[in-house]
Amino acid sequence: MVRVRFIGRDGDVTEAEGAPGTALLDVAQAAGMPLEGTCEGQMACSTCHVVVAKEWFDKLPAAAEEEEDMLDLAAGVTRTSRLSCQIVLVDELDGLEVRIPAESRDMQKS
Repeated sequence: MVRVRFIGRDGDVTEAEGAPGTALLDVAQAAGMPLEGTCEGQMACSTCHVVVAKEWFDKLPAAAEEEEDMLDLAAGVTRTSRLSCQIVLVDELDGLEVRIPAESRDMQKS
């Protein structure tokens, strides 16, 4: 299992685990994080935007141009922003830390 630390909008830390090959979005949703993932991982929205901790960002594969285009539409984007649907867990990401942006909304829970 690959361990992930989610830092919520309020600073609360949630620890979660996912099997290698699992999308970070799926792990986040299972852990109750407010990431909507409206397009179900098809890169047609930015509702699963997360901010990856700087020390982990360079360990991720580069974002595709389509992901960069979707991030242009997200609120609160930073240099280390990514779409969680495009981050696939691998053993080398054990301990990954991501922050949920303050502007995130999960309309499924509203």
